[in-house]
Amino acid sequence: MDLNCVVLSRPYTKGPIPMCKLTVRGWIANAAARLSGRRGSVTQQAQQAGCSRQTVYDHAQKVEAAVEAVHGGGATHEEKDREIAALRRENAQLWEWLFQTIECPLGKQLRFAVTALAMGLSLNQVLALLTILLGTKACPSRSTVHRWTQVAGTAAGRVLKRLDGCCKGLVLVGCLDEIFFHRKPVLVGIDPKSMMWFLGKKADNCQGSTWFAELQPWTSLGYVTSDAGTGLQAGIARMQQHRLDTNQVPLEKGLDVFHTKQEARRVLSMMWNKVERLWEQAEAASRAAEQARRQDQDARGATHRERLAWDKASQAFQEYEQAEAGWKQAAPAFNVFGPDGQLNDRSWAQEQVALALPRLSGPEWSKVRGFLQAKESFTFLDRLHSQLGQLSMPEGVRDALVRLWWLRRQRPRKLSETATASREHVLYAVQLVLCQKLDANWRELYRQVAGVLGQTVRASSAVECMNSVLRMHQSRHRTLTPGMLDLKRLYWNCRVFLGGKRKGRCPYEHIGLKLPSYDFWSLLQEEMGPAFAEAKAKAKAKTKAVAA
Repeated sequence: MDLNCVVLSRPYTKGPIPMCKLTVRGWIANAAARLSGRRGSVTQQAQQAGCSRQTVYDHAQKVEAAVEAVHGGGATHEEKDREIAALRRENAQLWEWLFQTIECPLGKQLRFAVTALAMGLSLNQVLALLTILLGTKACPSRSTVHRWTQVAGTAAGRVLKRLDGCCKGLVLVGCLDEIFFHRKPVLVGIDPKSMMWFLGKKADNCQGSTWFAELQPWTSLGYVTSDAGTGLQAGIARMQQHRLDTNQVPLEKGLDVFHTKQEARRVLSMMWNKVERLWEQAEAASRAAEQARRQDQDARGATHRERLAWDKASQAFQEYEQAEAGWKQAAPAFNVFGPDGQLNDRSWAQEQVALALPRLSGPEWSKVRGFLQAKESFTFLDRLHSQLGQLSMPEGVRDALVRLWWLRRQRPRKLSETATASREHVLYAVQLVLCQKLDANWRELYRQVAGVLGQTVRASSAVECMNSVLRMHQSRHRTLTPGMLDLKRLYWNCRVFLGGKRKGRCPYEHIGLKLPSYDFWSLLQEEMGPAFAEAKAKAKAKTKAVAA
């Protein structure tokens, strides 16, 4: 046996390694005396080494085990050292990863899934994000996340039912419209001042009776604006009559300015496209006539066609110019101020429309003419003058402050580097001094006037903004259930605005609703427990019914 290749080892144990009294050579000598010595060799070797006989026996056993480990076909000592070093590195890496991981228990997974869906993500997108956070094995299944969102939708509906009851006296103005999801309408109502989404109902139709049923609970609504949709207008008219019959707050309605201007732009664009098409045809006819003349052919027919083509193009261009001038005459009627800076009123607006109507002839302008002649198109002007008249201040002071408000918005925000002052800045400065001379409390009075002018609702742009948000959800969801709609509405009303004049607060705060917390998840959690219990009970009952 070659003893030089023997590697002595001991089991890897915790704690310090005990100090060896004998050298490695002493261990080998003890093993040799025990394994190959004659009778009495163990005693003699123990005396020479200064140890006990048991120590000699132990050393022989350990040396024999070490030799067997090296030559018995198992892992060598160096291989075990390398394996242990690799395991230690892996252990250190795992600890480092653990420190970087996010703790995501079941409650946080539920909150993440519900909030992401309320923000507008689809179910598949929510699952993809959860898989990134948790991994494939730890990620909940699609059916589980679907059940979570169903329960959350039920809970959101219950929360909204309670909050809507508290907001009935706070919603005074409403912008109304409908948006369709797979031919099913969703009735939408927005308060333009706070951007609170007070009405979000998936209905079977958008007839007048359906709109009437949804608007009836909002007893404090005093003014609504909308497009000229037949069902919506019928519902508002029925609501107005119901208010009169029951001696409630009268309901005024205004026709949306946005759709009137949009329709006019559409007609002008259509007319200009016709001009371009006829102009191209006339140019082609001119080229054909010129080619016939160059080739010494009979060009009388080509010249006649050229003249007719240019006559048509010229007539179309004149009609377009006439219509464009007519619309430019009528468009200022929908502004709060006239071109001269004077406050607009119904009489001046109707006068401008009367001057413009003869130029807006033709069947393509019939819809715009109907909008211009509808008395609801200028209801916002009547309300504006009524609200200004209710302010407790002298008429002269009020008119001066109205003028100041208009001049403040006409002046450039920044002066150029070369200019010392502009005409608008000078006019504003003079008007400011005049207001200061008229009343010492002009700042407070100005805030009242600015509040009325700044909140004049002419168009249903607020509800169009909400429809644009819903269209993003529409593109991601195959269906929109009432529960999902409630979930989105609750999230929107609790969402804090990140910019603009409403920055830093959510719609519920802007409308004036007092709540202990405006946090979306905190409000939803109040009803999540009962909703989960109800869902489990329904699932058990369904299972029993199937088994029976």
